[in-house]
Amino acid sequence: MNAGQQSARRIAASNGPRDTVCFSCRTRIAYQTRRHAATAAAVAEEPSVPTQQRHPNPPVTAKAPRKVFQVLASPVLSRPPLLTRELTSFEKAFYLYQKRLNERLALPFTRYFYYKEGTPGDIEWKRKIKARKTAARDIGVYAAYGDEGWNDEVLVGDKTADRETTVEALVRDAEGKDIVDAETVGDADKGGLAVTGDARAGEGQRRELTKIDIERPVPRVTEADQKGDMKSLSRKLDRTLYLLVKNKEGRWRFPEDRIYGKENLHQAAERVLIQAFGINMNTWIVGTHPVGHHQMLYTSGGAPAPRLAKIAPNHLVSTSQNLPEHEQEEYGEKVFFMKGRMLSGQADLSKNEYKDQEFRWLAREEVEEVVTGGYWRSVRGMLAER
Repeated sequence: MNAGQQSARRIAASNGPRDTVCFSCRTRIAYQTRRHAATAAAVAEEPSVPTQQRHPNPPVTAKAPRKVFQVLASPVLSRPPLLTRELTSFEKAFYLYQKRLNERLALPFTRYFYYKEGTPGDIEWKRKIKARKTAARDIGVYAAYGDEGWNDEVLVGDKTADRETTVEALVRDAEGKDIVDAETVGDADKGGLAVTGDARAGEGQRRELTKIDIERPVPRVTEADQKGDMKSLSRKLDRTLYLLVKNKEGRWRFPEDRIYGKENLHQAAERVLIQAFGINMNTWIVGTHPVGHHQMLYTSGGAPAPRLAKIAPNHLVSTSQNLPEHEQEEYGEKVFFMKGRMLSGQADLSKNEYKDQEFRWLAREEVEEVVTGGYWRSVRGMLAER
């Protein structure tokens, strides 16, 4: 309805008394009235319940007082992997195959673009290419453009794709040697003067081979791995390590403490790390929600055995300092785990306030070996495989 139609309807309505409700509205109102009347009639037909049988206020069933549990926050502090994992034998063979396939599909290497003919660089290139047969240095001896170029796969047990073999080939090439041992010809007995390859091609090119020290990559297995030092962060560099403590009761668990005052789980987890390991650790509690929980009932001989706990204010929680020291009977404990990351520093138990005896940085399978069965079932879903 446009503005003109609305104005016409208003003028017509003002000319005299008439019914201002339209036909569709009257129909809708009448339909709703009939529907409500039918519903009321259906309700009226139901048999009435005697007043004596009705219970407007049913009796409240008496319940025992709720059991009190000790609520604890436990930071799951982890050190992420610093190295990529070791490749499987299939992955090693696959990557070597891809490298050799790339050598076959790439355009031939034009050495004169990089080395002028007859220069020392060109002579050195000829000597090396005769030994490895291709421009690549990390794919073994392979002729990408020869008659055997199709044979780019290695047999089972071949060491060409191993990391150690690749590193050795690159180091030998940097030292000016062939990537594989070749038969030495020429003046091998002349005090370090030697020529490899064709003796006639090396005539007049004899030079003294000085020893070049090439820095090799740092080994993946560290000194801490060799000594089995579980307190070091330098062990198992390709795995995720988790910080566990041996508490005053002699059980291995993640560091934990009860929640005081009005602090939340995130605040409690940060406080636990400070009171357990000092301030020389740079850590990060990832979120405000727990990543898991663990519940344990206090029992003795299979029967519930509540413990009387004396709760004193914590000096780091301001909301608990005004509360008086009190006692409460606790039937168990509920632990909420908070995910955390280790950024720098190291744990230190010299100022530990929980009387923890020892700490260790453990991988997932090592955690399973030291904790109890019930505790492991609660935390295993939070720990990464690597």
